[in-house]
Amino acid sequence: MTAIEFQNISKQYRLGLVSTRTLSHDLNRWWKMSILGKEDPYLKIGEVNDRASKGDSDYVWALRDINFKVEQGDVLGIIGKNGAGKSTLLKILSKVTTPTTGTIKARGRIASLLEVGTGFHPEMTGRENIFMNGAIMGMTKAEISRKLDEIIDFAGVERYIDTPVKRYSSGMTVRLGFAIAAHLEPEILVVDEVLAVGDAEFQKKAIGKMQDVSKGEGRTVLFVSHNMGSLQSLCRNGILLENGVLSYGGDIESTISKYLSLQNVELSYHCIQDKNSSIFIKSIYIVDNNNQNKNTFFHTDKIIVKVNLTIKERISESYLLLTILDRSKRKVFSAEKKVENQMSLEIASEFLTRGIYSIQAVVYKPAVTQYDYLEDVCSFDVVDAGSHFSHLETYDYGSVFGQYSWIDL
Repeated sequence: MTAIEFQNISKQYRLGLVSTRTLSHDLNRWWKMSILGKEDPYLKIGEVNDRASKGDSDYVWALRDINFKVEQGDVLGIIGKNGAGKSTLLKILSKVTTPTTGTIKARGRIASLLEVGTGFHPEMTGRENIFMNGAIMGMTKAEISRKLDEIIDFAGVERYIDTPVKRYSSGMTVRLGFAIAAHLEPEILVVDEVLAVGDAEFQKKAIGKMQDVSKGEGRTVLFVSHNMGSLQSLCRNGILLENGVLSYGGDIESTISKYLSLQNVELSYHCIQDKNSSIFIKSIYIVDNNNQNKNTFFHTDKIIVKVNLTIKERISESYLLLTILDRSKRKVFSAEKKVENQMSLEIASEFLTRGIYSIQAVVYKPAVTQYDYLEDVCSFDVVDAGSHFSHLETYDYGSVFGQYSWIDL
């Protein structure tokens, strides 16, 4: 059964401060729509919401023609860069703001945690805010009282529960806010990236609770985060927003891969000008076993990294160090070799698990100097299709396949 359906959702904002120009626009809109019976004259204008570039229009589309469905019990990850429209989408769903066009059909009560302190009155105590939030959601005092001890225990703020929340730290506030949203039995739980405010222990606790809410209780969760690990462990499906437009939707693995592939990591590296160094990296390419340029591999394929160096001066005991980075930019492993003009690194088959990887490259002489350094280049994707772990669709089982055997005792 469909829990949420977004139908042609768009949100337009006017840039700048309120001025006489805004009044004239409002009068023009009123005249065209109310008197002449025509459509809003400003719906046809406006530009895509690219925050990094200057535009020509005073109007921007924070969201444009968003259409998708979320099934009951699903956990949907919403992914995108800052300014992509993620929070705006959740605010429309939570009725904090209204869409310019389109409608949302949602079945059941919605509990939202969009910003630190959302729905809290700063002068009221934590206990009073729990009852107030429950009443807003339509729960009776008796229903809230049954959940009270569980909420306080989960939030870990028992000592401050009768203190006004204006004296809470941001971490305490988000802990209590999440505990209220998750425990007051909403049919739909909406969580923006505020969980990043909490400590690691609470983040783990919150992810576990959202898993219980979705799997154990069959409730629907919409989750926004920049933590790919959290999205991967919690969500089944995902959507990708780019500049207010829904550019991709699918299972969470493919959505994350699509998002990471859009990051500023080149598919190959080529130095276009001379460097003031005795040795530097001229180019790096990734090829398959047939020497064909390639950036997507099955986990059983051989991955070959080809490096071309420019050597102006032969230096004894100089080395090239190649390090493979995973999607979180953690170092998976390194390989080192004495410098030659052309060098190739073959990564053994059945080694890297699924995900997007990149390369860090250093040319150096140990304990003397560094000649060249590339931080994060040459993105490539490993697809896990058919390994003994591939059935674990949303589980992060590490970056490498290890060699092991079980021993009977």
